[in-house]
Amino acid sequence: MYQILNKIKENKVVAVVRGQNEQEALNIILASIEGGIKSIEVTFTNPDAQRVIETLKLKYPSILVGAGTVIDLETARKAILAGASFIVSPNFDLDILHYCKEQNVPYLPGCMTVNEILYAMKKGVEIIKLFPGNVIGKEFVKAIKEPLPHIQVMVTGGVDQSNINEWFEAGCVAVGLAGSITKDTNNDFTKILTNVKGILQEVK
Repeated sequence: MYQILNKIKENKVVAVVRGQNEQEALNIILASIEGGIKSIEVTFTNPDAQRVIETLKLKYPSILVGAGTVIDLETARKAILAGASFIVSPNFDLDILHYCKEQNVPYLPGCMTVNEILYAMKKGVEIIKLFPGNVIGKEFVKAIKEPLPHIQVMVTGGVDQSNINEWFEAGCVAVGLAGSITKDTNNDFTKILTNVKGILQEVK
């Protein structure tokens, strides 16, 4: 489990991929991988998420593949069965946490307040998903890192080419890129690739 957590931090950037179906998701993912991203989060808002994860694990064994928008135990089971190496939720769920611990798979739950963050950490969560980042803001990360420097945060929401380094400077150990990857692309592979490369060029 700690090896996966270390890879998330080492890779720094996680592509959060939604898409309407398997083909659309894989198009975004392949462009992201070609652009240099090594961590992929396939969200279960896509009805084909399980197949997408299975495909990625088979074809790209060196890429770290996780599942996102996992909001119940059954989805967590499907994701891990498909081969997800980490589980991400927009919320915190004890049942999912316990199951992930049993499976030795990292669980990154979404938290928005100091109480939520501390509760999740008390239960054994190593990395918190700060969500939604565009609502909470970078100043919140800076503020909580002062009294609680041991907190490890991955932010998702509002991260783009113009501010990605500001999130790292604020104290995030990783960031999730979602809309900024596909913005103004109409799912065009070349445009997505250009977006990804532009964002990663800014990472120090």
